[in-house]
Amino acid sequence: MSPVQYSRAVFFLLTIPLLTFIASMLTLIDVIMIRKSARKVQVFPQTWGRIVCRIAGVKVRIVGAENLAADQTYIFAGNHASQFDIFSFQGYFPHDFRWIAKKELFRIPFFGPAMRRAGIIAIDRSHGREALKSLNQAARQIAAGTSVLIFPEGTRSADGKLQPFKTGAITLAIKAGVPVVPIGFSGTHDILPKGKLLVRPGEITIRIGRPILTSSYTMKDKQELAEYLHTRVADLLDEPVQ
Repeated sequence: MSPVQYSRAVFFLLTIPLLTFIASMLTLIDVIMIRKSARKVQVFPQTWGRIVCRIAGVKVRIVGAENLAADQTYIFAGNHASQFDIFSFQGYFPHDFRWIAKKELFRIPFFGPAMRRAGIIAIDRSHGREALKSLNQAARQIAAGTSVLIFPEGTRSADGKLQPFKTGAITLAIKAGVPVVPIGFSGTHDILPKGKLLVRPGEITIRIGRPILTSSYTMKDKQELAEYLHTRVADLLDEPVQ
């Protein structure tokens, strides 16, 4: 890493907390005082994502946006190789969506209330009755018209390679009954691998696959759907860079 790249990486690391705080505060002020809808305040997290990418020296390219219908609700399911999957998707993805986040994050001052006001869906990642209850609630919110992004691997891949998909995220897709769209993130692992703090500049390509209808799947088919979705995401990652 050159001295210029090192300086950029350190600056990025130092400014992320401040940028996140500012975006959270603007979201709260806008919703509470101006009373915009959760959809309209997405301009703040979107701007946050773009600024984060630009500070890091990251360019983002979207491929396959023509596969999406503007008025359709989807569950987007992608590989997870880096935190920059989140930054790039938030900043540049061409379809309205919300995140699914573990309920503990909603307890963070400013950040948690901003997430709630922006329409982020809370989910209990423990086991038992409360977890099932939160999963059903999330499915109802999605079915009512809230598109979301999920990472079926469950966590970031340590080596950047696609890992097996867990069926918990697939259960949500089947319960919600909306189309699932395979998403392939290429380039993110090289920019910020799991366990690293210093970002490297680069280019990210987000490939959008064709939607998969879930109406014909039942809970008995969740493993089948997980494997099919995994194949579709793998195909997107194997596409040559143009």
